Amino acid sequence: MAEMNAIVVEEYGPIEKLVHKRVPKPSIEEEYDILVQVKACSVNPIDTKVRNHVYDDYPDYYDHVPQPPPGRGGYQILGYDGSGIVSAVGPAVKGLKQGDEVYYSGSPIRHGSNAEYQLVDSRSAALKPRNLSFVEAAALPLTYITAYEALVERLGIRKGEQAGILIVNGAGGVGSVASQIARHYLKLPVVVTTTSRAETTEFSTSMGATHTVNHREYLPAQVEKLGLKVPIKYVFITHSTTPYIAPAAEICAPFGKVCSIVQTKELPMYGTEWMAKSLTFVWELLGTKPWYKVDLDSHGKILKELAQLVEEGVVKCHLQQTLRLDVEGLRKGHELIEGGSSMGKNALSVDFGEGNALFT
Repeated sequence: MAEMNAIVVEEYGPIEKLVHKRVPKPSIEEEYDILVQVKACSVNPIDTKVRNHVYDDYPDYYDHVPQPPPGRGGYQILGYDGSGIVSAVGPAVKGLKQGDEVYYSGSPIRHGSNAEYQLVDSRSAALKPRNLSFVEAAALPLTYITAYEALVERLGIRKGEQAGILIVNGAGGVGSVASQIARHYLKLPVVVTTTSRAETTEFSTSMGATHTVNHREYLPAQVEKLGLKVPIKYVFITHSTTPYIAPAAEICAPFGKVCSIVQTKELPMYGTEWMAKSLTFVWELLGTKPWYKVDLDSHGKILKELAQLVEEGVVKCHLQQTLRLDVEGLRKGHELIEGGSSMGKNALSVDFGEGNALFT
């Protein structure tokens, strides 16, 4: 059986549990599969949560993934988006062929992109933007699809709507593309983001924010002080849901909507304007569609449109740091995410640094 190199977790836990392993090279399993030779991948908060065995966006997540039972040789390959070259295609694949350069969002419950090869549902992939490198392209899928679904599908924002949005954590991976979608794709006149440092304020503004406020201070008073000409009808929470639920109710206009991508064990809505204003709260989870096998071609469609937007200059890549796709680089990527202060996205490339041999 052919083998490949991969970075795996054989036992869940701290960063040191990410290790190199020779594993079987995958081959086409399902009719819509493409086998991708991975050229680059990115690191997202889900990677660190799964590695630490604390990921709980699905109640039974660990019952469905390739698990690493201690002492039994099992392993899980992380990495939830990436880019590369199509090596083989399944019989039902349309629009993609061997040799195509693609970027994609992988399945939440199959082996991921921290490997030489990865099986990907072709309906979650698209030709990568021609003006981006593999590593730049790999930085976009998970964060962009999440932000797009949140703003366009969950919140239902209409293009050109005379309303504003508040995005919590505007300099983060999702927040920085959400700002671009809100300002340059949906063309909202007001995009307020939360930041706390000079560098995050500058970055968020460059990504599309028309105004910024400090998330370390009382948000409603800061937003009121801006003297906005249109109401804040939407709030998108991408960091620490609980502290922002009550302020969101104060800030939102009547019949407004709030979306969060971050879990919380409590929703402190009682005694606030949530009911008085008839506000809507909704979750966004990118994995809902592949998990429940609904609307399976939508992610590919979103990425296909994104490629055009990137090529036209409407949306720009938010990659901030490139690391080498090896054990040391991946551990550094997880460390940056867990540090909580990185901006945009960090991604890993096979071709970064001296030489181009994966995992050496």
